[in-house]
Amino acid sequence: MQKDDMMKKAHELGFGYERDYRSCAQCTAAAVQDALGIRNDFIFRSAYGLAGGFSNLGDGPCGGYSGGSMMISLFFGRRREFFDGDKENKTRTKELVKRLHGRFIQQYGSVICSKIQESMFGRSYDLWDKKDAEQFEEDGGHTDKCTEVVGRAAEWALELILEEIENGGLKLQDYDFLNFAAEFPR
Repeated sequence: MQKDDMMKKAHELGFGYERDYRSCAQCTAAAVQDALGIRNDFIFRSAYGLAGGFSNLGDGPCGGYSGGSMMISLFFGRRREFFDGDKENKTRTKELVKRLHGRFIQQYGSVICSKIQESMFGRSYDLWDKKDAEQFEEDGGHTDKCTEVVGRAAEWALELILEEIENGGLKLQDYDFLNFAAEFPR
């Protein structure tokens, strides 16, 4: 699959996953993984608490931004075997996440969930309050607002990952951890 097709697929998957299943960070991570044809259930599961600005509190980073950052880090983050160093990977990851951050700032004016809500809806919502959460849904939260944020986050993160792999003269197949399909015990 070509890069543009993969990015389009990530966007469509992210949008659809957020619409159908919720949890923006998980949906972003799943969309990037699925567009790449990989699966890591540890990453997917670890993204759950990051949704809605961390646990739907809204005052933390957008789950799309967090999930995208996690996927960038999966490829380029500091490796455990080099815990006391790995300067090249640390620098690369920070630069890529900074670029993802820049796209959020350009598009939404912030990476903070409640601020993104304000830019899209004209207000933010307390998703722990039943009436406010219902209003969020009525105003398009999972119809065309947060769904689009997740779609874009997945597309942008995947684009950054693919560009970095290409710039390094590598291929997806060079990442041996991609064949790791972990399952958790119930």
